[in-house]
Amino acid sequence: MSLPAQRRMRLSGGTELAYVTAGDPSNPALLLLHGFPSSSRTFRDVVPGLARVAYVIAPDLPGHGQSDVPPTPSFAAISEAISELLAHLVIGRRFIYVHDWGTAVGLQIAMQAPELVSGLIIQNANAHRTGFGPLWDAALKFWSEPTKENEAAATPDLTFEFTREQYTGGLPEEVAATIKGEPWVEDWRVMNLPGRMETHRALIGDYKNHAARFDAIAGYLEKWQPPALMLWGRHEPYFDIAETLSWMQDLPRMEAHIFDGGHFLLETHAEPALSLMMDFIKRTQERLTQFPSLLAQTRLQRRFHPANREIKQGRRST
Repeated sequence: MSLPAQRRMRLSGGTELAYVTAGDPSNPALLLLHGFPSSSRTFRDVVPGLARVAYVIAPDLPGHGQSDVPPTPSFAAISEAISELLAHLVIGRRFIYVHDWGTAVGLQIAMQAPELVSGLIIQNANAHRTGFGPLWDAALKFWSEPTKENEAAATPDLTFEFTREQYTGGLPEEVAATIKGEPWVEDWRVMNLPGRMETHRALIGDYKNHAARFDAIAGYLEKWQPPALMLWGRHEPYFDIAETLSWMQDLPRMEAHIFDGGHFLLETHAEPALSLMMDFIKRTQERLTQFPSLLAQTRLQRRFHPANREIKQGRRST
């Protein structure tokens, strides 16, 4: 499948952001946030179906896909860019799909306005220390000792071979064979455009700031308990499977599904994932409509707890 034609908007900093919208704007909004090193193209097989139940917004994160490179690459800057897009489109309440690097962006947006989060869709998304498997050892060392040597050791993913591994790494052969085409080839082409490699290196270094917010994220999840749906590829090579349990501990009523897939789950399991997402959105939206007191409750929480924009740290993170 293919996505609708991309649109572009000029951000306040002067660069441009590429994005796709689909569906009726009167439907519940759904923000789709992709991971490294892809783009909104990640969602090509699910956007047409999701557009039947939601107003879909799928941006190319700054420095990815057709979006310009940000002046100062950081997850905070990317979050600001996506927030500008939401304001431009006059988006109020929203569901947020988070995957990989999109998690750092989506959770920051969610925590800035928790009363506007209708629900979270969590797909191979890390927000706990338990997610850091052995492949993160070099990055952890780089964060604590930011030398050139440690940076080189922490950025092996900036090669064609590792870009391909993002899609096929850990997958059983018969599952990998269901990937259509070679999507990593386009990712690699875009990664080699001017300024892209520098952006990715900067974001790998900046991911430590996402990790530093894990306690704050746990506090947000514990307090607000947003409705949540987990879709997880069990052959994920980068985030440890223990991460799924940490999410379930934070969100004990979360619906969780573990698939025989990998990091880019939608490349192999788009159809079942789409069905679950559509059902989750419809069911959650119906519940919010049937029980308007839930909306009033979040507004009251927001009104009487102004510190919610900066959740206090202190809760033990798994």
